[in-house]
Amino acid sequence: MKPPVRVAITGAAGQIGYAMAFRLASGEVLGPDQPVILQMIEIPPAMKSLDGVRMELDDCAFPLLAGMEAADSDHLDQGFKNANWVILLGGLPRKAGMERADLIRVNGPLFTAQGKGIQAAAASDVRVVVVANPCNTNCLIAMHSAPDVPKDRWFAMTRLDQNRGQAQLAQKAGVGVGEVKRLAIWGNHSSTQFPDFQNATISGRPVTEVIGHQEWLRKDFIATVQKRGAAVIEARGASSAASAANAALDTVKSLVNPTAKNDCIAVAVHSDGSYGIEKGLICGFPIKTDGKKWSIIEGFKIDEFAQGKIDTTVNELKQERETVKDLLPK
Repeated sequence: MKPPVRVAITGAAGQIGYAMAFRLASGEVLGPDQPVILQMIEIPPAMKSLDGVRMELDDCAFPLLAGMEAADSDHLDQGFKNANWVILLGGLPRKAGMERADLIRVNGPLFTAQGKGIQAAAASDVRVVVVANPCNTNCLIAMHSAPDVPKDRWFAMTRLDQNRGQAQLAQKAGVGVGEVKRLAIWGNHSSTQFPDFQNATISGRPVTEVIGHQEWLRKDFIATVQKRGAAVIEARGASSAASAANAALDTVKSLVNPTAKNDCIAVAVHSDGSYGIEKGLICGFPIKTDGKKWSIIEGFKIDEFAQGKIDTTVNELKQERETVKDLLPK
């Protein structure tokens, strides 16, 4: 058997964590021969609920679950100890009347602490996926609080937006979702994001050829993807949980397996200045990987329409960075 991979999850007893833990333990994500140790972290009042999750994991008798460890959020050095992967789900939810900037300010110190905990305790090869919103800026804060962890190890989740967009395009074209490729998500995981239909393909053909309805693509499609989270809340009375967990796991799976030819991973990473996007932002790009190292895919065509959309979402990222500038060590 391979040595176990340690996966630390904050907010592990929440809805997303609950939807995620069993799939990690089953071997679906990291491979059918890869043992895992789950390091589950919760706030002190939720530790009893976490005990229930651990009991259920026991009761599943997963052969690849090599161990479970629990820690409360006051002991992050224990929770992140030797973790190879960290998935940051825990954060305060946005409440009625709360502006996005308010949420950023409230959650910012939590991600300062989590970044410091990762720096102090995680394994030297740690990779971090931030799911808790606003995930791009939360990731930026945590990254700056862990300066010894290489910047190419930090990821904020835009895969949920990619999955949502692929489903919408597939339904419009009347094909299976697997036929939709190269759908990049530029910028922020927010209502300003740009789902890039112009470089995407359906069954190997450009989306704009398969779906000739430009007005639908430029308006309804983009708006549906941008506002899908709000639509889910309105419909079910709670935010996306199973789909968010699925997208977080898709992100991990896509990073540990080679990217298929003529496809891309949608994930927000530390900008190196590609496509004229300011260095240092945690921004959504089209990514490819060999399963070990990732890179931004070059050559995506950006016309005036797309550039305007990208500029809008990048400007929002800059504004969010300004909001938390006191949490970003020089």
